[in-house]
Amino acid sequence: MNIFIAILILGIIIFIHELGHFLLAKKNNITVTEFSLGMGPRIASFVKNGTRYSIKLLPIGGSCMMLGEDEEVEDEGAFHKKGVWARFSVIFAGAFFNFILALVLAFVITSSAGVDYPEVLNVREDTAVYEAGLRDGDIIKKIDGKRINFGKELDLYFFFNPVNGKPIDVTYERDGKTYNTTVYPKLLPPHYRLGIEYSSETDEAILLVVEPGLPFHEAGIVPGDVITSINQTPIKSGKDMAEYFEANPLTGDPVEITYIHGKSEKTATVTPKLVTSGYELGLSYNLYREKVSPRKAIKYSFMELKYNINYTISSLKYLISGKASLNEISGPVGIVTIVDNIVEQTEDEGVGFVFLNLVNFAMYLSANLGVINLLPLPALDGGRLVFLIIEAIRRKPIPKEKEAMVHFVGLALLMILMIIVVFNDFRKIFG
Repeated sequence: MNIFIAILILGIIIFIHELGHFLLAKKNNITVTEFSLGMGPRIASFVKNGTRYSIKLLPIGGSCMMLGEDEEVEDEGAFHKKGVWARFSVIFAGAFFNFILALVLAFVITSSAGVDYPEVLNVREDTAVYEAGLRDGDIIKKIDGKRINFGKELDLYFFFNPVNGKPIDVTYERDGKTYNTTVYPKLLPPHYRLGIEYSSETDEAILLVVEPGLPFHEAGIVPGDVITSINQTPIKSGKDMAEYFEANPLTGDPVEITYIHGKSEKTATVTPKLVTSGYELGLSYNLYREKVSPRKAIKYSFMELKYNINYTISSLKYLISGKASLNEISGPVGIVTIVDNIVEQTEDEGVGFVFLNLVNFAMYLSANLGVINLLPLPALDGGRLVFLIIEAIRRKPIPKEKEAMVHFVGLALLMILMIIVVFNDFRKIFG
């Protein structure tokens, strides 16, 4: 069932992408020879008004094939016979429709589940943020000039911009008034860490963040897992966990953790890691959604779309900079695994909760596909747009054979990347 759900999500996203190409091609009187969902041999098709509509065997992929797209054809309906900006609109429409789909899904989420406002929580007096003037209930508006709309945006910002010794400018709101302050991170003394974040306000001791490279992550524990006991001491809430760690500071001794992952109760023994460097803000913030009005749901839907686009772009920069490896990229098989994890971790909350989490994942995938397709790389829509922009500047097209050769090389490299990604997916599954 989860494989079917993953295929359905991918199929809808790809269908919407190809539909964008299709509708703009029809709008510009370009002959579409075939509109298909899937790849490989046809398993069903029919012809209407000169266009063959097909469903193909492999459910990953799709196409909108246009007359004269890759060769010279003496026909008024040929792609290359149309003006440069008409062709630009057809190519750009695929990614644009993915952004529209992501926006619609964002509205479903914000209108149903609400918004995670970036509200400051649990400010301790010995922290850098307390000394800078921040208090419980303040709403973060900007970090170093970057606009913040959601609690998860703070997660994203600090992941790609780890806290170091540099001061951080913070704009926040309190009682309807806006304030600016500068937070000076504190140098941490040597200390032991497990690599988790949680809230003492939650009814269950649910993990909000599990940091890569630290003990909980290495033990296979993930965000969303619920801690039920620590060293055989029952833990029923976030408050219980906070009180436990306050009464039992971490040392180098192993800690036995019992937790709920999906429907299963598991036990792991983790050894706290001694950290001898690093800086701390002491900033804890809200990651739970609050219901909003329909008007605000529309407003925050656009912000959700922007967040997901920024997430994709930041991840690409992270990968290109060498901070992440190709092993961390997931493809279609990895997407099935992620869908399986989403269903497993949320099914106890009911069908509605599972649905919203799947919608949230589909929103990210759709925005991700839109961004990736606009990258100025051969064989992608973005690469074709580059050739069209060059044509608009030169006022004459680049020879078809030269453009085709560039795209062929790009497609070959893309296929090699896909093989690597699929291999990584299977390696992660089977170890």
